[in-house]
Amino acid sequence: MSSHVPVDVDRLRSEITLKYKEVAEEPEAEHHFHTGRPAMDHLGYRADLVDGLPVDAVDAFAGVANVFHWGLPARGERVVDVGSGAGADALIAARAVGAEGEVVGVDMNDAMLVRARSAAAEQQLDHVTFHEGVIEDMPLPDGWADVVISNGVMNLVPDKAAGYGELFRVLRPGGRLQISDICLEQPVPDEARADVDLWTA
Repeated sequence: MSSHVPVDVDRLRSEITLKYKEVAEEPEAEHHFHTGRPAMDHLGYRADLVDGLPVDAVDAFAGVANVFHWGLPARGERVVDVGSGAGADALIAARAVGAEGEVVGVDMNDAMLVRARSAAAEQQLDHVTFHEGVIEDMPLPDGWADVVISNGVMNLVPDKAAGYGELFRVLRPGGRLQISDICLEQPVPDEARADVDLWTA
């Protein structure tokens, strides 16, 4: 972690975990962001990519854009899905890379990991796995991935430098980074950055 992170990281992670646990356990409930198949349709995911995905993965989808807007990974490539949630993006990537490729999802939320692992098992996809971990310290070797994807997650990472450092660490030289996220164009004052409620609102 960088030396200056103005927010209480443990409390922030706890609040984020709770919020997305609610999505995993009650995806049809009212949330302050769009979820599920309607969200994927609205964000421009092609129907042929989403059709046939397990309900466990699709219903609790909570991304902010279409991470495959820039294209799918190629056959045989290795992909890391950073903040993989219920696994919809990871499963789309797994279909694209085929059995000769590999996909690893990393998420800190147990409830989302349960959904993602269930979805992968339902699809009998042995080349996609989901691991518990935080983005600032991912359980992967240097230069492992051809492609790193992330959908609506980096905005929730308190230490952006450490988070992006990890993305580039696990990405091979010449690999591709495909991120969909929420970005601010103005600096955020420290007092706002310290407010956990603003991070999770």
